[in-house]
Amino acid sequence: MEICKSVAEIRAIVANYRRAGERVGLVTTMGALHEGHLTLMRAARRDNDRVIATIFVNPTQFGEVADLAHYPSDDIRDINLLEAEGVDALFLPEVATIYPPGDDTIVETVTLANMLHGKVRPGHFRGVATVVARLFNITLPDAAYFGEKDYQQLQVIRRMTNDLHFPIEIHAVPTVREPDGLAMSSRNVRLTPEDRAEAVVLSRALMQAQELVAAGTTVEALAEALRRTIKASPRATLRGLDIVEAETLSPLSGPVDRKIAILISAEFGGVLLIDQCEVSP
Repeated sequence: MEICKSVAEIRAIVANYRRAGERVGLVTTMGALHEGHLTLMRAARRDNDRVIATIFVNPTQFGEVADLAHYPSDDIRDINLLEAEGVDALFLPEVATIYPPGDDTIVETVTLANMLHGKVRPGHFRGVATVVARLFNITLPDAAYFGEKDYQQLQVIRRMTNDLHFPIEIHAVPTVREPDGLAMSSRNVRLTPEDRAEAVVLSRALMQAQELVAAGTTVEALAEALRRTIKASPRATLRGLDIVEAETLSPLSGPVDRKIAILISAEFGGVLLIDQCEVSP
């Protein structure tokens, strides 16, 4: 696996792939890799001749300095995992490479970035869209792969890609979960054993939602049932619960008669976790 620190290096590698007529898949990460990330790499490998990964802990998507400071990082471990998966090239830039001195440009999906989970973490999706746009422009892939767990992020990236006319396919990959149902996340390692045991309430709530929707329910009754489930956990602090139209994230009311998205965010001992999914009647 070739490891690149500069824009020129990774672009030269991609140019070589292009000259050989090869298709390129991209997986963007912030490191602290887990099985969810590796599943994205495998999906990219299935569809493409070459797979590029990026590791960059993006400072502009963190609302609190302490959250950024505590984000786990182990580049050597991550590099070994990527090599084991057969990733062809890794882009591992410094902050100044992505945000050069004097940087003055942002990318924002104005509506999608400032609703739902965006209200819980102001500026978060602006930071996501800005860094993903830059990584797309640097690596120039044919396709990019993102997990469905970050459902609102997925919709933000889809909208940004469409609006900016990036010639890149966006592929969604189902959430990878621990055996007890907890969605895999780099933040999980920060949970205490007690909080880790309670955090499974998020996936339990989503399973409950699937059962209620299958039986027939309203948006209002569904929301109330999920709130009760999460608030019953003594260690969970519910930060956001939204039930919206799956593609537009528009608010809904009345009977659940179409595909919906459920977006939950909750804190466990100061660690903010999300779990999000689509549910169809």
